[in-house]
Amino acid sequence: MGTHMKTTIEIATPLLERAKRLAAREGITLRELTEAALRRELSVRDARPAPFELRDARVGGNGLQPEFQTATWDQLRQAAYEGHGG
Repeated sequence: MGTHMKTTIEIATPLLERAKRLAAREGITLRELTEAALRRELSVRDARPAPFELRDARVGGNGLQPEFQTATWDQLRQAAYEGHGG
């Protein structure tokens, strides 16, 4: 599959031994097995949707009104629903 590059990676011994046994059973090289596994994992990860990002919906202003700057969440919620049956 095109150009190849020689590299060194560290693999846990039990995992490497399993991979070698599987490659031997399949009649393929460890390299072929490794490349196939990498291709499959990369395609799975590439297919994942991008993480959700909340758009910036800030509006101009100077933050909270002075009377709410030290308010608790309960106080803010109470003020927000005041007169609205909440």
